[in-house]
Amino acid sequence: MAGTAPPRDRLKVTVTRRLPQPVESRLAELFDVSLREVDVRMSRDELVQALKDSDVLVPTVTDQIDARLLGQAGERLKLIANYGAGVDHIDVESARQRGIQVTNTPGVVTEDTADMAIALMLAVTRRIPEGLAEMQTGRWEGWAPTAHLGGRIGGKRLGILGMGRIGQAVARRANVFGMQVHYHNRRRLRPEVEAELRATYWESLDQMLARVDILSINAPHTPSTFHLLNARRLKLMKPSAVIVNTSRGEVIDENALTRMLRAGELAGAGLDVFEHGHDINPRLREAPNVVMLPHMGSATTEGRIEMGEKVIINIKTFADGHRPPDLVLPSML
Repeated sequence: MAGTAPPRDRLKVTVTRRLPQPVESRLAELFDVSLREVDVRMSRDELVQALKDSDVLVPTVTDQIDARLLGQAGERLKLIANYGAGVDHIDVESARQRGIQVTNTPGVVTEDTADMAIALMLAVTRRIPEGLAEMQTGRWEGWAPTAHLGGRIGGKRLGILGMGRIGQAVARRANVFGMQVHYHNRRRLRPEVEAELRATYWESLDQMLARVDILSINAPHTPSTFHLLNARRLKLMKPSAVIVNTSRGEVIDENALTRMLRAGELAGAGLDVFEHGHDINPRLREAPNVVMLPHMGSATTEGRIEMGEKVIINIKTFADGHRPPDLVLPSML
């Protein structure tokens, strides 16, 4: 369904977080834009006011746009142009029922996030943070044959949970490192894509988990993927296995993961996302076999500017009365 922009010369656009300067400048050129002065998330009350006063809201993953909040939106709000690919923080169905379209920015962060997944694999298996800490604290006393021993990733079985754009990008990188690629996905890839990626499909996630050495999680957070890796499934994995998550923290039962890592029932984890956002389990934070990053998977200047460009294209297309190219429908989730 094509959007109908309000009959104004310039759309009123509210942005909930600071964006890269080139993106903010371009938004200001094109629209009547309200930008944040400080880079902190909006309060609930501020979000309500933005929903009442704007034609277009540009939120990020830190903004929870639920049904109750949408119920307080003004009549003029017709588009939520999300700055990011994931939309699990937006009640898309409630927005649709209120005549509000939702767009996102797919494909932009694919390569950046895949790079980070490989970086986390190396960081955990080669114990890079431990070596870095030793150098920074001046505790290194020289090379020794048995010091800092990790494991190689070449020849290891990599299981990819979620074989969309990012999962496939991880697979291509894994092939370069000489890893054996296995995957589980809602739908099996076409034979020619499987052949290109040299990937083995597992219809059963349980069977794949029991056989892989490293698991890369690249699945979105949906009701069907919440705690997909629960305690039962985590216990299927080898004690020598490593888990890397650059997608959504809610896919893993974080308490179960923490218990197993601390008990030595898993060898390690590289985590860029967490089940409760920045409210991280202290026991997980203290685990020596965990590498943690502050949601840096998409944090490249190039990627963040491209995300902004997609947001602008979606808004401009909507303003012209056409269907935005990155329209999100409930059936897609």
